[in-house]
Amino acid sequence: MQRFVRSAALAAAGVLIAGLAVGCSSDDDAKGDGKGSGKGPSTDTSGAAPKPDPSSSLPPSVTAQKLDWSRCKAPEGGTAPGAEWQCSTLDVPLDYAKPKGETIGIALIRARTTGKGDRIGSLLFNFGGPGGSGVSGLPSFADMYGSLRERYDLVSFDPRGVAASEGVRCRDDSATQAAERKVDLTPDTAAEEKTYFKDAADFGAGCARGAKKVIGHVSTADAARDMDVMRQVLGDDKLHYMGISYGTELGGTYAHLFPERVGRLTLDAVVDPSADSVGHAENQARGFQRALDNYFTSLGEDPKKGSAKVVKLLKDLDAKPLRASGDRELTESLAMTGITITLYSKQTWPTLTRALQDAEKGDGSALLQLADAYNERDPSGHYSTQSHSQRAISCLDDKARTTPEEAKQRLGRFREISPVFGEFLGWDTAGWCHDWPVAGLHDSPEVSAPGAAPILVVGNTGDPATPYEGARKMADELGKGVGTLLTWKGEGHGAYGNGSDCVDGTVDDYLLTGKVPKDGKVCS
Repeated sequence: MQRFVRSAALAAAGVLIAGLAVGCSSDDDAKGDGKGSGKGPSTDTSGAAPKPDPSSSLPPSVTAQKLDWSRCKAPEGGTAPGAEWQCSTLDVPLDYAKPKGETIGIALIRARTTGKGDRIGSLLFNFGGPGGSGVSGLPSFADMYGSLRERYDLVSFDPRGVAASEGVRCRDDSATQAAERKVDLTPDTAAEEKTYFKDAADFGAGCARGAKKVIGHVSTADAARDMDVMRQVLGDDKLHYMGISYGTELGGTYAHLFPERVGRLTLDAVVDPSADSVGHAENQARGFQRALDNYFTSLGEDPKKGSAKVVKLLKDLDAKPLRASGDRELTESLAMTGITITLYSKQTWPTLTRALQDAEKGDGSALLQLADAYNERDPSGHYSTQSHSQRAISCLDDKARTTPEEAKQRLGRFREISPVFGEFLGWDTAGWCHDWPVAGLHDSPEVSAPGAAPILVVGNTGDPATPYEGARKMADELGKGVGTLLTWKGEGHGAYGNGSDCVDGTVDDYLLTGKVPKDGKVCS
Protein backbone atom coordinates (compact mmCIF):
# COMPACT_ATOMS: atom_id res chain seq x y z
CA MET A 1 0.00 0.00 0.00
CA GLN A 2 1.28 3.44 -0.87
CA ARG A 3 -0.49 6.74 -0.39
CA PHE A 4 -1.27 8.62 -3.55
CA VAL A 5 -0.49 11.95 -1.98
CA ARG A 6 2.67 13.45 -0.53
CA SER A 7 4.39 10.90 -2.69
CA ALA A 8 7.70 10.94 -4.50
CA ALA A 9 8.84 14.18 -6.12
CA LEU A 10 7.54 14.85 -9.61
CA ALA A 11 9.68 15.48 -12.65
CA ALA A 12 8.97 18.55 -14.74
CA ALA A 13 7.28 16.37 -17.34
CA GLY A 14 4.84 15.14 -14.73
CA VAL A 15 5.90 11.55 -14.07
CA LEU A 16 7.32 10.31 -10.80
CA ILE A 17 11.07 10.05 -10.47
CA ALA A 18 12.49 6.58 -10.18
CA GLY A 19 15.22 7.95 -7.96
CA LEU A 20 18.87 7.11 -8.32
CA ALA A 21 20.58 5.88 -5.17
CA VAL A 22 23.55 8.21 -5.14
CA GLY A 23 26.38 7.66 -2.72
CA CYS A 24 29.79 9.25 -2.16
CA SER A 25 33.31 8.32 -3.06
CA SER A 26 36.63 10.01 -2.61
CA ASP A 27 37.62 12.56 -5.23
CA ASP A 28 40.13 15.07 -3.95
CA ASP A 29 39.65 17.33 -6.96
CA ALA A 30 35.96 17.70 -6.12
CA LYS A 31 36.39 18.65 -2.47
CA GLY A 32 35.41 22.16 -1.47
CA ASP A 33 38.15 24.01 0.36
CA GLY A 34 37.14 27.66 -0.04
CA LYS A 35 35.95 30.03 2.63
CA GLY A 36 33.12 32.51 2.82
CA SER A 37 30.40 34.03 4.96
CA GLY A 38 27.38 32.87 2.98
CA LYS A 39 26.22 36.51 2.74
CA GLY A 40 27.85 37.86 -0.39
CA PRO A 41 30.22 37.09 -3.24
CA SER A 42 32.34 34.14 -2.29
CA THR A 43 33.60 30.78 -3.38
CA ASP A 44 32.90 27.65 -1.30
CA THR A 45 31.82 28.11 2.33
CA SER A 46 30.88 24.65 3.45
CA GLY A 47 34.32 23.11 3.43
CA ALA A 48 35.38 25.35 6.32
CA ALA A 49 33.96 24.78 9.80
CA PRO A 50 31.73 27.71 10.80
CA LYS A 51 31.42 29.07 14.29
CA PRO A 52 28.80 27.29 16.37
CA ASP A 53 25.45 29.03 16.66
CA PRO A 54 25.40 30.62 20.14
CA SER A 55 21.62 30.11 20.41
CA SER A 56 21.94 26.38 19.92
CA SER A 57 22.20 23.80 22.70
CA LEU A 58 24.02 21.45 20.36
CA PRO A 59 27.69 20.74 20.95
CA PRO A 60 30.37 22.20 18.63
CA SER A 61 31.09 18.68 17.41
CA VAL A 62 27.74 18.95 15.61
CA THR A 63 27.40 22.65 14.74
CA ALA A 64 31.07 23.23 13.84
CA GLN A 65 31.75 19.98 11.99
CA LYS A 66 33.60 20.18 8.70
CA LEU A 67 31.97 18.41 5.76
CA ASP A 68 34.13 16.23 3.55
CA TRP A 69 32.67 16.87 0.10
CA SER A 70 33.61 14.32 -2.55
CA ARG A 71 32.53 13.07 -5.96
CA CYS A 72 29.18 11.25 -5.93
CA LYS A 73 29.13 7.56 -6.79
CA ALA A 74 27.11 6.01 -9.55
CA PRO A 75 23.97 4.24 -8.37
CA GLU A 76 23.70 0.51 -8.89
CA GLY A 77 23.05 -0.07 -12.59
CA GLY A 78 23.01 3.67 -13.29
CA THR A 79 25.23 6.63 -14.08
CA ALA A 80 26.75 9.02 -11.58
CA PRO A 81 25.71 12.66 -11.74
CA GLY A 82 28.20 14.97 -13.43
CA ALA A 83 31.42 16.23 -11.92
CA GLU A 84 29.70 19.37 -10.62
CA TRP A 85 27.82 17.25 -8.05
CA GLN A 86 29.44 16.53 -4.69
CA CYS A 87 28.25 14.41 -1.79
CA SER A 88 28.92 14.38 1.93
CA THR A 89 27.49 13.17 5.23
CA LEU A 90 26.32 15.41 8.08
CA ASP A 91 26.29 14.09 11.65
CA VAL A 92 23.22 15.02 13.69
CA PRO A 93 21.85 13.81 17.04
CA LEU A 94 19.63 10.76 16.83
CA ASP A 95 17.54 12.27 19.65
CA TYR A 96 17.51 16.06 20.00
CA ALA A 97 16.49 15.63 23.64
CA LYS A 98 19.98 14.16 24.08
CA PRO A 99 22.07 16.59 21.97
CA LYS A 100 25.38 15.11 23.09
CA GLY A 101 24.28 11.53 22.60
CA GLU A 102 24.38 9.14 19.66
CA THR A 103 24.50 10.64 16.17
CA ILE A 104 23.29 9.48 12.77
CA GLY A 105 24.44 10.47 9.29
CA ILE A 106 22.40 12.62 6.89
CA ALA A 107 23.38 12.26 3.22
CA LEU A 108 23.87 15.57 1.37
CA ILE A 109 24.42 16.56 -2.24
CA ARG A 110 25.30 19.93 -3.74
CA ALA A 111 26.25 21.79 -6.88
CA ARG A 112 28.14 24.98 -6.16
CA THR A 113 27.03 28.27 -7.65
CA THR A 114 27.99 29.03 -11.21
CA GLY A 115 29.17 32.41 -9.93
CA LYS A 116 27.30 34.53 -12.48
CA GLY A 117 26.09 36.81 -9.70
CA ASP A 118 26.98 37.71 -6.12
CA ARG A 119 26.65 34.58 -4.02
CA ILE A 120 23.75 34.62 -1.56
CA GLY A 121 24.43 31.31 0.18
CA SER A 122 23.03 27.79 -0.04
CA LEU A 123 19.51 27.03 -1.27
CA LEU A 124 18.19 23.86 0.37
CA PHE A 125 15.56 21.70 -1.36
CA ASN A 126 13.06 19.09 -0.24
CA PHE A 127 11.02 17.61 -3.10
CA GLY A 128 8.34 15.90 -1.07
CA GLY A 129 7.26 12.54 0.17
CA PRO A 130 7.73 12.21 3.02
CA GLY A 131 10.37 9.73 2.02
CA GLY A 132 11.67 11.25 -1.20
CA SER A 133 15.44 11.26 -1.72
CA GLY A 134 16.87 14.70 -2.34
CA VAL A 135 20.28 13.20 -3.08
CA SER A 136 18.89 11.39 -6.11
CA GLY A 137 16.27 14.01 -6.93
CA LEU A 138 18.21 17.26 -7.13
CA PRO A 139 20.42 16.33 -10.12
CA SER A 140 17.26 15.32 -12.00
CA PHE A 141 15.76 18.78 -11.49
CA ALA A 142 18.95 20.79 -11.90
CA ASP A 143 18.06 22.31 -15.28
CA MET A 144 14.89 23.77 -13.79
CA TYR A 145 16.92 25.67 -11.20
CA GLY A 146 19.67 27.01 -13.46
CA SER A 147 18.79 30.66 -12.79
CA LEU A 148 18.88 30.07 -9.04
CA ARG A 149 22.28 28.43 -9.25
CA GLU A 150 23.73 31.70 -10.51
CA ARG A 151 23.66 33.01 -6.94
CA TYR A 152 23.15 29.91 -4.76
CA ASP A 153 24.84 26.62 -4.08
CA LEU A 154 22.05 24.09 -4.74
CA VAL A 155 21.85 21.62 -1.84
CA SER A 156 19.54 18.74 -0.99
CA PHE A 157 19.53 15.76 1.35
CA ASP A 158 17.98 12.44 2.24
CA PRO A 159 15.95 13.15 5.38
CA ARG A 160 16.51 10.83 8.33
CA GLY A 161 14.94 7.46 7.65
CA VAL A 162 15.24 7.93 3.88
CA ALA A 163 17.59 6.15 1.47
CA ALA A 164 21.23 6.85 2.46
CA SER A 165 20.22 8.53 5.75
CA GLU A 166 19.46 5.47 7.88
CA GLY A 167 16.79 4.49 5.37
CA VAL A 168 13.83 2.50 6.65
CA ARG A 169 13.13 -0.89 5.04
CA CYS A 170 10.00 -2.69 6.19
CA ARG A 171 9.70 -5.68 3.83
CA ASP A 172 11.52 -7.26 0.92
CA ASP A 173 10.56 -7.20 -2.75
CA SER A 174 8.83 -10.58 -2.76
CA ALA A 175 6.61 -9.59 0.17
CA THR A 176 5.80 -6.27 -1.52
CA GLN A 177 4.77 -7.99 -4.74
CA ALA A 178 2.74 -10.59 -2.82
CA ALA A 179 0.87 -7.79 -1.04
CA GLU A 180 0.08 -6.15 -4.38
CA ARG A 181 -1.54 -9.39 -5.52
CA LYS A 182 -3.45 -10.38 -2.40
CA VAL A 183 -4.42 -7.13 -0.64
CA ASP A 184 -7.54 -5.32 -1.82
CA LEU A 185 -7.18 -1.64 -0.87
CA THR A 186 -10.97 -1.24 -0.97
CA PRO A 187 -12.08 -4.39 0.89
CA ASP A 188 -15.64 -5.58 0.24
CA THR A 189 -15.88 -8.62 2.51
CA ALA A 190 -14.92 -9.57 6.06
CA ALA A 191 -12.15 -11.78 4.69
CA GLU A 192 -10.72 -8.93 2.57
CA GLU A 193 -10.87 -6.58 5.57
CA LYS A 194 -8.97 -9.10 7.69
CA THR A 195 -6.27 -9.44 5.01
CA TYR A 196 -6.08 -5.65 4.58
CA PHE A 197 -5.52 -4.89 8.26
CA LYS A 198 -3.24 -7.89 8.85
CA ASP A 199 -1.02 -6.68 6.03
CA ALA A 200 -0.94 -3.19 7.57
CA ALA A 201 0.05 -4.60 10.96
CA ASP A 202 2.72 -6.83 9.37
CA PHE A 203 4.16 -3.83 7.54
CA GLY A 204 4.42 -1.83 10.77
CA ALA A 205 6.08 -4.75 12.56
CA GLY A 206 8.56 -5.02 9.69
CA CYS A 207 9.36 -1.31 10.01
CA ALA A 208 10.00 -1.73 13.73
CA ARG A 209 12.41 -4.59 13.03
CA GLY A 210 14.13 -2.87 10.11
CA ALA A 211 14.37 0.67 11.51
CA LYS A 212 15.09 -0.28 15.13
CA LYS A 213 16.50 2.79 16.93
CA VAL A 214 15.44 5.20 14.18
CA ILE A 215 11.70 4.41 14.09
CA GLY A 216 10.87 6.91 16.85
CA HIS A 217 13.16 9.68 15.55
CA VAL A 218 12.08 10.30 11.94
CA SER A 219 9.51 13.02 12.55
CA THR A 220 9.15 16.17 10.49
CA ALA A 221 10.28 18.19 13.51
CA ASP A 222 13.45 16.08 13.70
CA ALA A 223 14.12 16.76 10.00
CA ALA A 224 13.53 20.50 10.53
CA ARG A 225 16.12 20.52 13.31
CA ASP A 226 18.49 18.68 10.99
CA MET A 227 18.00 21.49 8.46
CA ASP A 228 19.07 24.04 11.03
CA VAL A 229 22.26 22.08 11.62
CA MET A 230 22.78 22.12 7.84
CA ARG A 231 22.30 25.89 7.82
CA GLN A 232 25.02 26.34 10.42
CA VAL A 233 27.48 23.87 8.94
CA LEU A 234 26.96 25.29 5.44
CA GLY A 235 27.87 28.70 6.84
CA ASP A 236 24.58 30.59 6.41
CA ASP A 237 23.11 33.00 8.93
CA LYS A 238 19.62 32.36 7.52
CA LEU A 239 18.04 29.33 5.89
CA HIS A 240 17.11 29.75 2.21
CA TYR A 241 14.81 26.93 1.15
CA MET A 242 12.43 25.58 -1.47
CA GLY A 243 9.97 22.95 -0.28
CA ILE A 244 7.59 21.13 -2.61
CA SER A 245 4.55 19.05 -1.57
CA TYR A 246 5.43 17.47 1.81
CA GLY A 247 8.46 19.77 1.74
CA THR A 248 6.02 22.62 2.48
CA GLU A 249 5.05 20.98 5.77
CA LEU A 250 8.74 20.56 6.55
CA GLY A 251 9.42 24.21 5.69
CA GLY A 252 6.49 25.43 7.77
CA THR A 253 7.68 23.35 10.71
CA TYR A 254 11.16 24.85 10.37
CA ALA A 255 9.71 28.37 10.33
CA HIS A 256 7.76 27.64 13.52
CA LEU A 257 10.78 26.22 15.34
CA PHE A 258 13.30 28.81 14.09
CA PRO A 259 11.42 31.95 12.96
CA GLU A 260 14.42 34.21 13.51
CA ARG A 261 16.52 32.06 11.16
CA VAL A 262 14.13 32.18 8.21
CA GLY A 263 15.75 33.63 5.11
CA ARG A 264 13.99 33.26 1.74
CA LEU A 265 11.58 30.33 1.97
CA THR A 266 9.35 29.20 -0.90
CA LEU A 267 6.62 26.63 -0.30
CA ASP A 268 5.09 25.19 -3.50
CA ALA A 269 2.26 22.57 -3.78
CA VAL A 270 1.20 23.20 -0.21
CA VAL A 271 0.04 20.61 2.30
CA ASP A 272 -2.86 21.94 4.39
CA PRO A 273 -1.36 22.46 7.88
CA SER A 274 -4.80 22.69 9.51
CA ALA A 275 -5.94 19.21 8.44
CA ASP A 276 -5.67 16.06 10.52
CA SER A 277 -5.22 12.66 8.84
CA VAL A 278 -8.91 12.37 7.94
CA GLY A 279 -8.94 15.94 6.66
CA HIS A 280 -5.91 15.22 4.49
CA ALA A 281 -7.65 12.18 3.01
CA GLU A 282 -10.75 14.24 2.23
CA ASN A 283 -8.60 16.96 0.64
CA GLN A 284 -6.83 14.38 -1.48
CA ALA A 285 -10.06 12.73 -2.61
CA ARG A 286 -11.41 16.15 -3.59
CA GLY A 287 -8.19 17.15 -5.38
CA PHE A 288 -7.81 14.00 -7.47
CA GLN A 289 -11.50 13.93 -8.37
CA ARG A 290 -11.25 17.58 -9.44
CA ALA A 291 -8.26 16.75 -11.66
CA LEU A 292 -10.07 13.75 -13.17
CA ASP A 293 -13.13 15.94 -13.86
CA ASN A 294 -10.89 18.50 -15.56
CA TYR A 295 -9.36 15.70 -17.65
CA PHE A 296 -12.76 14.55 -18.90
CA THR A 297 -13.84 18.13 -19.56
CA SER A 298 -10.73 18.63 -21.71
CA LEU A 299 -11.93 15.70 -23.85
CA GLY A 300 -15.37 17.21 -24.23
CA GLU A 301 -16.90 14.51 -22.02
CA ASP A 302 -19.28 14.93 -19.12
CA PRO A 303 -17.16 14.45 -15.95
CA LYS A 304 -19.88 12.46 -14.16
CA LYS A 305 -20.24 10.05 -17.06
CA GLY A 306 -16.47 9.77 -17.39
CA SER A 307 -16.05 8.97 -13.70
CA ALA A 308 -18.86 6.42 -13.93
CA LYS A 309 -16.92 4.61 -16.67
CA VAL A 310 -13.81 4.56 -14.49
CA VAL A 311 -15.80 3.27 -11.51
CA LYS A 312 -17.20 0.45 -13.67
CA LEU A 313 -13.71 -0.44 -14.88
CA LEU A 314 -12.44 -0.60 -11.30
CA LYS A 315 -15.39 -2.75 -10.18
CA ASP A 316 -14.84 -5.12 -13.10
CA LEU A 317 -11.16 -5.40 -12.14
CA ASP A 318 -12.15 -6.07 -8.53
CA ALA A 319 -14.15 -9.04 -9.75
CA LYS A 320 -11.61 -10.20 -12.35
CA PRO A 321 -8.14 -8.70 -12.89
CA LEU A 322 -6.97 -8.08 -16.45
CA ARG A 323 -4.09 -9.79 -18.14
CA ALA A 324 -1.00 -7.61 -18.45
CA SER A 325 2.63 -7.97 -19.45
CA GLY A 326 4.40 -11.18 -18.52
CA ASP A 327 2.60 -13.29 -15.95
CA ARG A 328 1.26 -10.29 -14.02
CA GLU A 329 -2.29 -9.02 -13.77
CA LEU A 330 -3.85 -5.59 -13.40
CA THR A 331 -5.87 -5.47 -10.20
CA GLU A 332 -8.34 -2.80 -9.12
CA SER A 333 -5.78 -1.30 -6.72
CA LEU A 334 -2.99 -1.19 -9.32
CA ALA A 335 -5.33 0.34 -11.90
CA MET A 336 -6.28 3.11 -9.48
CA THR A 337 -2.59 3.77 -8.86
CA GLY A 338 -1.90 3.90 -12.59
CA ILE A 339 -4.73 6.37 -13.15
CA THR A 340 -3.53 8.54 -10.30
CA ILE A 341 0.02 9.08 -11.58
CA THR A 342 -1.28 10.56 -14.83
CA LEU A 343 -3.23 13.24 -12.95
CA TYR A 344 -0.09 14.83 -11.52
CA SER A 345 0.48 16.68 -14.77
CA LYS A 346 -1.70 17.79 -17.69
CA GLN A 347 1.09 16.60 -19.97
CA THR A 348 0.34 12.98 -19.04
CA TRP A 349 -3.41 13.15 -19.69
CA PRO A 350 -2.95 11.66 -23.22
CA THR A 351 -1.16 8.72 -21.58
CA LEU A 352 -4.23 8.16 -19.41
CA THR A 353 -6.46 8.17 -22.49
CA ARG A 354 -4.41 5.46 -24.19
CA ALA A 355 -4.15 3.36 -21.02
CA LEU A 356 -7.92 3.46 -20.41
CA GLN A 357 -8.60 2.56 -24.05
CA ASP A 358 -6.26 -0.44 -23.76
CA ALA A 359 -7.93 -1.57 -20.53
CA GLU A 360 -11.36 -1.36 -22.16
CA LYS A 361 -10.02 -3.68 -24.87
CA GLY A 362 -8.85 -6.17 -22.24
CA ASP A 363 -5.16 -5.23 -21.99
CA GLY A 364 -4.01 -3.95 -18.60
CA SER A 365 -0.33 -3.57 -19.49
CA ALA A 366 -0.30 0.22 -19.83
CA LEU A 367 -2.04 0.90 -16.51
CA LEU A 368 0.20 -1.67 -14.81
CA GLN A 369 3.29 0.02 -16.22
CA LEU A 370 2.05 3.36 -14.85
CA ALA A 371 1.39 1.78 -11.44
CA ASP A 372 4.91 0.37 -11.43
CA ALA A 373 6.30 3.84 -12.12
CA TYR A 374 4.35 5.23 -9.17
CA ASN A 375 5.40 2.37 -6.90
CA GLU A 376 9.01 2.69 -8.12
CA ARG A 377 9.20 -0.92 -9.27
CA ASP A 378 11.82 -1.69 -11.91
CA PRO A 379 11.46 -4.39 -14.61
CA SER A 380 13.37 -6.90 -12.48
CA GLY A 381 10.80 -6.64 -9.70
CA HIS A 382 12.86 -4.49 -7.33
CA TYR A 383 11.01 -1.77 -5.43
CA SER A 384 12.42 1.37 -3.87
CA THR A 385 11.90 1.95 -0.17
CA GLN A 386 10.36 5.39 -0.62
CA SER A 387 6.93 4.18 0.51
CA HIS A 388 8.51 2.57 3.60
CA SER A 389 10.08 5.86 4.66
CA GLN A 390 6.90 7.72 3.78
CA ARG A 391 4.85 5.59 6.11
CA ALA A 392 7.36 5.64 8.96
CA ILE A 393 7.58 9.45 8.91
CA SER A 394 3.87 10.18 8.49
CA CYS A 395 2.78 7.65 11.13
CA LEU A 396 5.22 9.16 13.64
CA ASP A 397 3.87 12.62 12.82
CA ASP A 398 0.15 11.72 12.85
CA LYS A 399 -1.39 11.19 16.27
CA ALA A 400 -4.80 10.01 15.05
CA ARG A 401 -5.39 6.28 14.80
CA THR A 402 -8.70 5.80 13.00
CA THR A 403 -10.34 2.45 13.78
CA PRO A 404 -11.72 0.16 11.06
CA GLU A 405 -15.26 0.85 12.26
CA GLU A 406 -14.73 4.61 12.12
CA ALA A 407 -13.36 4.31 8.60
CA LYS A 408 -16.37 2.28 7.45
CA GLN A 409 -18.74 4.85 8.90
CA ARG A 410 -17.06 7.57 6.81
CA LEU A 411 -17.03 5.67 3.51
CA GLY A 412 -20.32 7.21 2.38
CA ARG A 413 -18.95 10.72 2.76
CA PHE A 414 -15.73 9.80 0.96
CA ARG A 415 -17.71 8.32 -1.96
CA GLU A 416 -19.70 11.56 -2.18
CA ILE A 417 -16.48 13.58 -2.39
CA SER A 418 -15.00 11.26 -5.01
CA PRO A 419 -16.71 8.27 -6.61
CA VAL A 420 -13.34 7.14 -7.99
CA PHE A 421 -10.81 7.79 -5.21
CA GLY A 422 -13.00 8.23 -2.13
CA GLU A 423 -13.32 4.63 -1.04
CA PHE A 424 -9.57 3.97 -1.23
CA LEU A 425 -8.75 7.09 0.76
CA GLY A 426 -11.50 6.38 3.28
CA TRP A 427 -10.09 2.95 4.05
CA ASP A 428 -6.60 4.41 4.07
CA THR A 429 -7.41 6.58 7.11
CA ALA A 430 -7.51 3.37 9.15
CA GLY A 431 -5.12 1.13 7.24
CA TRP A 432 -2.12 3.41 6.82
CA CYS A 433 -1.04 3.51 10.47
CA HIS A 434 -2.97 0.50 11.74
CA ASP A 435 -1.27 -1.08 14.76
CA TRP A 436 1.78 1.14 14.22
CA PRO A 437 4.66 0.34 16.64
CA VAL A 438 5.14 3.93 17.90
CA ALA A 439 2.65 6.62 18.89
CA GLY A 440 2.09 9.69 16.72
CA LEU A 441 3.03 13.19 17.83
CA HIS A 442 0.25 15.57 16.78
CA ASP A 443 -3.07 15.92 14.97
CA SER A 444 -1.72 18.61 12.65
CA PRO A 445 1.63 20.40 12.40
CA GLU A 446 2.28 23.77 14.03
CA VAL A 447 3.55 26.27 11.48
CA SER A 448 2.91 29.66 13.06
CA ALA A 449 6.07 31.74 12.70
CA PRO A 450 5.64 35.17 14.34
CA GLY A 451 8.56 37.44 13.60
CA ALA A 452 9.80 35.42 10.62
CA ALA A 453 10.75 37.09 7.34
CA PRO A 454 8.08 36.90 4.59
CA ILE A 455 7.59 33.36 3.26
CA LEU A 456 6.33 32.84 -0.31
CA VAL A 457 3.47 30.31 -0.47
CA VAL A 458 2.58 29.10 -3.99
CA GLY A 459 -0.74 27.41 -4.73
CA ASN A 460 -2.00 25.84 -7.96
CA THR A 461 -5.79 25.82 -8.38
CA GLY A 462 -5.63 22.54 -10.33
CA ASP A 463 -3.27 20.67 -8.01
CA PRO A 464 -4.63 17.14 -7.43
CA ALA A 465 -2.25 15.98 -4.72
CA THR A 466 -2.15 19.07 -2.51
CA PRO A 467 -5.35 20.98 -3.32
CA TYR A 468 -5.15 24.75 -3.62
CA GLU A 469 -7.15 25.43 -0.46
CA GLY A 470 -4.16 24.31 1.63
CA ALA A 471 -2.01 27.16 0.30
CA ARG A 472 -4.30 29.86 1.71
CA LYS A 473 -4.46 28.03 5.04
CA MET A 474 -0.66 27.77 5.17
CA ALA A 475 -0.27 31.48 4.43
CA ASP A 476 -2.79 32.31 7.15
CA GLU A 477 -1.27 30.00 9.76
CA LEU A 478 2.26 31.27 9.15
CA GLY A 479 0.94 34.59 10.40
CA LYS A 480 0.19 38.13 9.30
CA GLY A 481 3.10 39.66 7.46
CA VAL A 482 4.78 36.25 7.09
CA GLY A 483 2.71 34.09 4.74
CA THR A 484 2.49 35.66 1.25
CA LEU A 485 0.22 33.81 -1.19
CA LEU A 486 0.93 33.48 -4.92
CA THR A 487 -1.79 31.72 -6.93
CA TRP A 488 -1.46 30.01 -10.30
CA LYS A 489 -4.57 29.02 -12.24
CA GLY A 490 -3.03 25.90 -13.70
CA GLU A 491 -3.08 22.11 -13.67
CA GLY A 492 -0.80 19.53 -12.12
CA HIS A 493 1.16 19.10 -8.93
CA GLY A 494 3.07 22.26 -8.08
CA ALA A 495 3.51 25.51 -9.95
CA TYR A 496 7.19 26.44 -10.31
CA GLY A 497 8.71 25.00 -13.48
CA ASN A 498 5.33 23.91 -14.88
CA GLY A 499 5.12 26.44 -17.71
CA SER A 500 4.11 29.73 -16.11
CA ASP A 501 6.59 32.55 -16.74
CA CYS A 502 4.64 34.59 -14.20
CA VAL A 503 5.13 32.03 -11.43
CA ASP A 504 8.76 31.31 -12.28
CA GLY A 505 9.64 35.00 -12.55
CA THR A 506 7.94 35.88 -9.25
CA VAL A 507 9.65 33.05 -7.38
CA ASP A 508 13.03 33.85 -8.95
CA ASP A 509 12.71 37.53 -8.04
CA TYR A 510 11.94 36.59 -4.45
CA LEU A 511 14.79 34.10 -4.10
CA LEU A 512 17.40 36.08 -6.05
CA THR A 513 16.61 39.66 -5.06
CA GLY A 514 14.41 39.34 -1.98
CA LYS A 515 11.47 41.03 -3.72
CA VAL A 516 8.26 39.94 -1.98
CA PRO A 517 5.18 40.02 -4.24
CA LYS A 518 1.88 41.47 -3.11
CA ASP A 519 -0.06 38.96 -1.03
CA GLY A 520 -2.76 37.45 -3.23
CA LYS A 521 -1.00 37.90 -6.58
CA VAL A 522 -2.56 35.69 -9.27
CA CYS A 523 -0.83 34.17 -12.31
CA SER A 524 -3.26 32.90 -14.95
